[in-house]
Amino acid sequence: MRPLLSLLEFPADDPERARRFWSGLLGTSFEMRTEAEGEGWQTREPDPAFGVHVRGRGPGDSFSLPYFAVNDLDGALERVRTLGGTVIHPGPRWAICKDSEGSPFGLALADGAPNTPST
Repeated sequence: MRPLLSLLEFPADDPERARRFWSGLLGTSFEMRTEAEGEGWQTREPDPAFGVHVRGRGPGDSFSLPYFAVNDLDGALERVRTLGGTVIHPGPRWAICKDSEGSPFGLALADGAPNTPST
């Protein structure tokens, strides 16, 4: 299955200002994330989801970050490595990676996919 864009993440120095901006531009609201989704706020409709979180110092905190939904996270992480990319932050349901040219992106288990631990 080809990975589908599932989330586009925007880090923000002022999350309230960013939420106002993106809500106005996209015509949708941002809801507080669940614990499984991480910190910040996220749209619920339409797909793909858009997220805003406080800018930090982590690998996914510096730039806008697209997330792609996959059914097999471990398999997708192995493909990233095989194709010359790097896995920066693996996790059980999502991971931050860089492509062969150093551009960051995320992978996340698709809804309904089994929760398999990643390495």
